[in-house]
Amino acid sequence: MAKIFIDGAAGTTGLEIRERLAPRAELELLVLSDAQRKDAAARKAMLNAADLVILCLPDEAAKEAVALIDNPEVRVIDASTAHRVAPGWVYGFAELEADSAARIAAAKRVSNGGCWATGFLAIARPLVRAGIIPADTPLTVHGVSGYSGGGKSMIEEFEKKDAPHYVETVSRAYALGLGHKHIPEMTQHAGLTVPPLFSPSVARFHRGMLVEVPLHLHALPGRPKPADIQAALAQAYQGKALIEVASLEEAAGLAVLDAELLAGTNRLKLFVFGNEKLGQARAIAVLDNLGKGAGGMAVQNLNLMLGLPETRGLV
Repeated sequence: MAKIFIDGAAGTTGLEIRERLAPRAELELLVLSDAQRKDAAARKAMLNAADLVILCLPDEAAKEAVALIDNPEVRVIDASTAHRVAPGWVYGFAELEADSAARIAAAKRVSNGGCWATGFLAIARPLVRAGIIPADTPLTVHGVSGYSGGGKSMIEEFEKKDAPHYVETVSRAYALGLGHKHIPEMTQHAGLTVPPLFSPSVARFHRGMLVEVPLHLHALPGRPKPADIQAALAQAYQGKALIEVASLEEAAGLAVLDAELLAGTNRLKLFVFGNEKLGQARAIAVLDNLGKGAGGMAVQNLNLMLGLPETRGLV
């Protein structure tokens, strides 16, 4: 029975992961009492007593937690941004490269991918790898996420009418300074030499998201067609249990695409919408920001690291 400690289990992602792991008989969840969470010695002891630690903490706190681990047998999954481009850490997106799952399975330190980055990389990385998108292409990525992606403070903003910062807005753009913390992992793990222009927004729904990469096909080498984009993505994820690529026929039959399509699941689905006459395409990823974009991905990585079936406990 593997001993699992979730450091930061009271946060949004921590609660999500704990809920998914609690029913599993092959895992023992180590838990600190409320008083012990404030006891540095008790927390350090727990970090070093676990077989696998999942960090659901702010970036600096995650770095501090890693520094407290002196037991060389303890393996770590970090759900924060702190180590997503750090040397010595394996990026925790199992389907991203042919050897990603094997590298995660063998790793001592795994950095969970971010929700926005997961949607973007699912589209961009296969296209860069296939040579359809050159590494120096100035890409744009935008979309909309449910407000749960902002954690407890944003959930309170949208849900608690008596809260001092309650908002009635339907949708709002953010990261207006063009320096979002997901950009480094988007750039590095896509294999790009130019950071994408990232324009995210959040809307009044709890969970789910759309992540879109619009493409001017006539500006790309070889002038690929929408079918070439769809084929490259379909080939990249062939046989992957948690990622599906819609056919062009399915995409063409849609009038709208719902950001909540995969809410409550751990799956990701890609769509390519194209207009050959205009030489344009829209590649869109649909996922749950708390599922494949956070807690679900952490559970998938845990399964790989413990030598368990990759999709155990995932829908």
